Amino acid sequence: MKTIYSAIQPSGIMTLGNYIGAVNNWRAMQADKNNDCIFALADLHTITVRQQPQAFNTNCWSFYALLLAVGLDVERSTVYLQSHVHEHSELAWLLNCYTYVGEMNRMTQFKDKSLKHADNVNMGLMDYPVLMAADILLYDTDLVPVGYDQLQHIEITRDIALRVNNIYGDIFKVPEGFIPKVGAKIMSLQDPESKMSKSDPNPNAVISCLDDPAVIMKKFKKAVTDSDTTIAYDPENKAGISNLLRILAVAENKSVEKTVEDCQGLRYGDLKVRVGEAVVEMLRPFQDEYKRLVNEKDYLLKCAKLGKEKAQAKAEKVLKRFKDAIGYISL
Repeated sequence: MKTIYSAIQPSGIMTLGNYIGAVNNWRAMQADKNNDCIFALADLHTITVRQQPQAFNTNCWSFYALLLAVGLDVERSTVYLQSHVHEHSELAWLLNCYTYVGEMNRMTQFKDKSLKHADNVNMGLMDYPVLMAADILLYDTDLVPVGYDQLQHIEITRDIALRVNNIYGDIFKVPEGFIPKVGAKIMSLQDPESKMSKSDPNPNAVISCLDDPAVIMKKFKKAVTDSDTTIAYDPENKAGISNLLRILAVAENKSVEKTVEDCQGLRYGDLKVRVGEAVVEMLRPFQDEYKRLVNEKDYLLKCAKLGKEKAQAKAEKVLKRFKDAIGYISL
């Protein structure tokens, strides 16, 4: 079996980009009996940006319910909160001692986030990729489904793993990144040259997975396109239309090529309506299940405890393997 590891931060909202680029693919990976899937809420990563405690706590519950609502099965997969498994933090410290400052200084996301949060450029922002490496390496991960913006983090994870293995032998499995063919990067509805982001100040740029259907339709009708009238998939020259076609392809479970063919003859306004309606229908069962689960705190806690137990049973073995290789005294 291949071990699949992926995580999402429980901050802000779950966007349509998160849904299409990440969690929707998780459900498909879980369905493959050859995969051992491990999915986490990366709540340790989240506090690199200041959080209001009560809102943070509420978001963690909400996002855990969202993961279950999308169809993740706690019996079949491991679905847990990162902070419940202390091995993440411990391995991150050990890996820090095998990671070079120059490598962290070159990380693109550190530079970007430092500009966005200039009043709080903390060590967590810089050390984020090492904790991410610990997340992945703790589970002998084969594949990590990621967006294009996370590929650099996969490369540093591989570099760290190979460095450790060159010193101590085969301690860590060296993972590979995996980018889904469709929907790997969903762009802003108002700036289709930029990724859809939960932190976007323009509410019309982002679809929340919990948006009301009328709100979803309104946002798609306002989506930026171009002055042409041709429906074609051309991300370089027709970024807005291409983004809508990517979204529609996922929502209707078709290839982009088939979607383009089906949409010939439509006006841009008609295309926007079709995309909006398809997204509303795609999200409807997900939203209904979330509304059922979010207030079932006892059930969510039971699932989270099961996830912790399953994750920790795997993580503690890998951590011990590394600590034994370094020379630590084992009790």
